[in-house]
Amino acid sequence: MTSSEERPPDFRRRLFWLAAFLAVLFGIYSAGWFYLADKVRSETDKAVAELNGNGIEADCANLTVSGYPLSFAISCDNLAYQDDTRNVAVSSGSLNAVTRITRILSPFAELRGPLRTTFPGMAPLWIDWDNLQASVKLSWPLPRRVSLAAEGLSGQTDPADGTDPVELFSAGTAAGQLSPNGQDIGYVGSFTDLEIDPDAIDGRVLPPLDGSGDVTLKNGVALIKTQARSLRGQAVDITKLDLSSGTARITISGPVSVSADGLIDANLMIKLNDPKAVAAILGAAIPEQKRQIETGFAGLALLGNEPSMPLKIVKGKASLGFIPLGKIKPVD
Repeated sequence: MTSSEERPPDFRRRLFWLAAFLAVLFGIYSAGWFYLADKVRSETDKAVAELNGNGIEADCANLTVSGYPLSFAISCDNLAYQDDTRNVAVSSGSLNAVTRITRILSPFAELRGPLRTTFPGMAPLWIDWDNLQASVKLSWPLPRRVSLAAEGLSGQTDPADGTDPVELFSAGTAAGQLSPNGQDIGYVGSFTDLEIDPDAIDGRVLPPLDGSGDVTLKNGVALIKTQARSLRGQAVDITKLDLSSGTARITISGPVSVSADGLIDANLMIKLNDPKAVAAILGAAIPEQKRQIETGFAGLALLGNEPSMPLKIVKGKASLGFIPLGKIKPVD
């Protein structure tokens, strides 16, 4: 007698009911997947129709939902938003957003350029990239993390009158991450090989720059909810802001706040690496102050190759160590 013939009828019944349960479960999952796909299509069409009915032109061209059964993917050939009343327009290339069933709370998206923008008081912009990806770690009531990373980033003006565009900047990589911490919001970001075109800064010349930052916006969650548009009453804690080119490096850390009347208070520590190299960069960028910069940094070089000094701002009055720097105008 074989082993299969030795199995009791009860075992075969259990196997049958297990298979039936899995089939029902898969059927429920499939019905839910297709219901959600249809809901996404209908709600998107409804939102676009409502916007268009209010004098705004919006589109998610050729919206498709795919990925069944192991993922859920949403794609559009291009995105567009235009509000002529407010003179606001934004458009981009294709959007592909995906969440895998095994990581349902970690969706990610890829957006293709160019991003073209028009806002009041600003020149129209054309921003492009080789690769741009965004990811979210979902949680309740706020996402645990929102990340954005780009490669081959560049920007230029986008004139509508036929004149030549002005190159603004390019960067090898750029990345940023936002994450709530209680009522505060933390930001960590970096960029590499940032080149700013001289035409964008009145002919001033800067070398390629690398930078990174770790900053906490105090009470940032409430600020986002209320959509605050003023810096007054806001505060940030700078863990580190770092800007470098070759051996030249400037690092800043400390708290900064803006009072209700717009006056800045700060207690910062500035650290330099290779002061002579920093002076050379600043002298080329601000030629009208080159002699003063070289004189000041020559004194700093006497403190070593990595001098540190406090930068204090009290009610808008700034001083670097014991050297008064003047008064900073109130901010909006």
